[in-house]
Amino acid sequence: MLGPEAIFERYFLPLYPADLRGDLARARTEDANPANNPFVVAHLEDAATVFAKLAPALFESDLNLDFSDASIHRLSAALNEAAIARLLEGPGEGTSDGSLFNVVVHGAAYVGACIVKNHDGVWQVRRPLWESLVRLQSRAGIGDLAVFHWWLKSLADPNVTLFDRYRAQVLVPTDAPERLPVIATPGRKFPRLEKTPYHMLHQYLKANLPELRGVGEHFPSAERWEDYHFKWVGFSLLGEGRMLLIHGQNATGAHLFWLTAQGFEKATFFPCDAFPDHRLEVEGDTLRVHYRNSGQDVAHEMLWWGL
Repeated sequence: MLGPEAIFERYFLPLYPADLRGDLARARTEDANPANNPFVVAHLEDAATVFAKLAPALFESDLNLDFSDASIHRLSAALNEAAIARLLEGPGEGTSDGSLFNVVVHGAAYVGACIVKNHDGVWQVRRPLWESLVRLQSRAGIGDLAVFHWWLKSLADPNVTLFDRYRAQVLVPTDAPERLPVIATPGRKFPRLEKTPYHMLHQYLKANLPELRGVGEHFPSAERWEDYHFKWVGFSLLGEGRMLLIHGQNATGAHLFWLTAQGFEKATFFPCDAFPDHRLEVEGDTLRVHYRNSGQDVAHEMLWWGL
């Protein structure tokens, strides 16, 4: 499968203005609409509308692209390996008539329009238009989201989907986790679980956090849990008691699982060395995971309610 750089060079770079092909940094940073001309932004909105109308034929399915956050999930699911293969094998490589080119540039406009509509994003216009960014202000700060490049990366690696990126960079930062119900009084300390079989995890939670109704149907199964071979498992209440973070370390890295009062919410994994153990640090809305990877110390920052 082609990497994102190869896809870019083969299908998109030939269509860049000649003065920008050797200066892509300028294409991605220079404001192409300094006068804030609304007609320029209208071109992006029109491209998004075109994509919503054409998507059923392109993906052979009615995705109901109604500019909602949920529609990104449906679009992402349709952008599977078979669909990607069809696009990459389609005609028009390196031309504006190419199937892949049109899907990506119009699809990037659609994803950007969803951020603008649902989360008060603001277009940052670039030349060519498909390089345009969406500026999003959230509890994570102010970020310029390169939605066109999300598409390229998703085409190259369907295991990290378009919706994965939308969730991590849009939905999570704009979430309001303070609305979650409190599981338990904040500040409660939990000893580390040194013996980690699945049944002992449940016994531990029942004894130490009886307020939690259960781990939820999407928490790893008993078989999957045993496959982790955790050396130990730790527990931390986050968000003034609104989330429980279960985290364990094995020979390949650190696994983190977030649970609300309703059970499993999300999970992530950080590859790291077997020694030393990872550790967590919470400061305000920020959760830091400290670990060592290939001998290098790493401090990964995220919002406490996860990726």
